[in-house]
Amino acid sequence: MNKILVIRNDKIGDFMLAWPSFAMLKTSLPDCRVVALVPRYTAALARLCPWIDDVIIDPTKKADKSEQKKVIEEIRGHRFDASINLFSTSYNALVVWRAGIPYRLAPATKLAQIFYTRRITQRRSRSLKPEYQYNLDLIRSFLAEREQPIIEVQAPYLTMPADQLSAQRQKLAKQLSINDEKPWVYVHAGSGGSANNLSLEQYAALIVGMDVHCEVVLTAGPGEEANARRLQSMVESKGRHVALYDRNEGLIDFTCAIACADLFIAGSTGPLHIAGALDVPTVGFFPRRRSATPLRWLPLNSEGRHLSFCPPEGGGAQGETDMSRIDVEVVLSVITPWASQYLS
Repeated sequence: MNKILVIRNDKIGDFMLAWPSFAMLKTSLPDCRVVALVPRYTAALARLCPWIDDVIIDPTKKADKSEQKKVIEEIRGHRFDASINLFSTSYNALVVWRAGIPYRLAPATKLAQIFYTRRITQRRSRSLKPEYQYNLDLIRSFLAEREQPIIEVQAPYLTMPADQLSAQRQKLAKQLSINDEKPWVYVHAGSGGSANNLSLEQYAALIVGMDVHCEVVLTAGPGEEANARRLQSMVESKGRHVALYDRNEGLIDFTCAIACADLFIAGSTGPLHIAGALDVPTVGFFPRRRSATPLRWLPLNSEGRHLSFCPPEGGGAQGETDMSRIDVEVVLSVITPWASQYLS
């Protein structure tokens, strides 16, 4: 297998959880050429991944038919030996089928599976293990079928050069007027619409209750700036200064900024999973709903560098997604001693 197309063309967080799969595939088959099919908004991250040789931009199912046809022709022109759909939809299944890729591996889900030549039953809806492990199961199956050695790659999956990090930290210290000698704690209160999150009031209480000997930086993605400013006002009205980082020079610049954090706190969002891939210690807030639990969407941190919280048991289906049931005082009692090892 010389050329392999790997598809993970959904949100940033989902794409970051595919990095162990790219790492295993390329490390176990170093002579193969790994090409990723991704949407435009994750392409910069894909090009940053050391285990991806090339990137094809997917116009996505929302594009007009001519754009979809164009990408299928581009894929056909690569003459791939195999495709691995880490994420299967009817759209993704038809892309690899119409492109004429001879070997097409994917999870066995719904009617889309008829377009694949090889299917793996996973039952992801049961959420019995992390999403990144479901992705890895496909790669393990692909390698085992070819009797190839399976090489596990450990965290961190994403690293930045030391000189780049140093320059970024100096730039941010000046831009945000924060002390470079103190630990930096980033709080990302946006959700990107992907999952329930704490309220701004809960985040404000969390920040005010945190160790005062650190700098707190509020981060915000596109469309999240207004809420971040509201949170800043709420916190500062309680006497705690926080910096607002709501402007950057693009996704790679933002990723490098995240790498400068000593602790990253967020809901189940893309930035949380970028931080996890960087092995920046993370604290995540998740619903208890089975498809969105802390286990299913576990970040890529190495052992011991992640804490997760979700609503307590009980309350029925509505209670599972009611993030107001998370007690900030309880959260602080757990975070404070755990985070001290990273904020000293």
